[in-house]
Amino acid sequence: MKNSIYLILLILFIPLVAFNQDNSTYSLKILGVVQDGGLPHLGSNKLCCENIEQKRYVTSIMLINNENNESYLFDASPDINEQLNFMGDRIKKDLKGVFLTHAHIGHYTGLMYFGREALNSKLINVYAMPRMKKFLEQNGPWSQLVSLENISINEINSNSKISVDPNVTIQPIEVPHRAEFSETVGYKIYGPNKTVLFIPDIDKWYLWEKSIIDQIKQVDYALIDATFYDSEEVNYRDLSEIPHPFVVESMELFDSTSDEEKKKIFFIHLNHTNPLLDKDSDQYKFVKDKGYNVAEEGMKLKL
Repeated sequence: MKNSIYLILLILFIPLVAFNQDNSTYSLKILGVVQDGGLPHLGSNKLCCENIEQKRYVTSIMLINNENNESYLFDASPDINEQLNFMGDRIKKDLKGVFLTHAHIGHYTGLMYFGREALNSKLINVYAMPRMKKFLEQNGPWSQLVSLENISINEINSNSKISVDPNVTIQPIEVPHRAEFSETVGYKIYGPNKTVLFIPDIDKWYLWEKSIIDQIKQVDYALIDATFYDSEEVNYRDLSEIPHPFVVESMELFDSTSDEEKKKIFFIHLNHTNPLLDKDSDQYKFVKDKGYNVAEEGMKLKL
């Protein structure tokens, strides 16, 4: 009788152990979730920037091979110094490359820390679209990173696929967004078991030639632009100069999708005024009740 009880407990316990163990070789770690200006936000005297207990980092994610610590960064944010220190010395040492989305300040200016005043890196691969590559090569101080061989810029093209590992492929996907200095891309990250869609910036979903609903169906995780929650957040100002899909617009668009599809979505790239940064806000609770996720620093997604 006693042996039978032990056997039953063992059968019940083994699945729990298996579920809680992270045996995946590859993972994606979220290093930052806020919009380019960070939090606290320079010059803001809003309540959201007062009494901040913990700094929130600008949006960036990292692909990690957990066996050899080789890693790839997606966007080099102004907070890259703290973000890489947070990941530890081994990750910094084994950083193999950086994939850039576009030339707005929250997405590429962290490259400056690869220069001789800081990391003084040696030929770190930077993956960039043609205009982005030209912008870096022809404008200081970024051009100095090239001439001093701190970075090596690799030109990529929309919808092409870059193999960074026998089991991992990266695909840039061009999206409509303010193109003052460069194109803007999101990325599909194909791991051995899971696929991630990363689009931190886009003007509006309806301006894209692709269907975001179809794109989400093709992946396991979707980290998408949630800069502003709604028009009330920005005092109903004209956003034609800085267009983004409101979170409420995205939820309305996805309303007819299944619960399984909604669970794939992680809202990211939050403006400092976005109420989704406050877990006690009604908006945060509403989004979670609808079945969506809000990205958090430190989250790890298995690939």
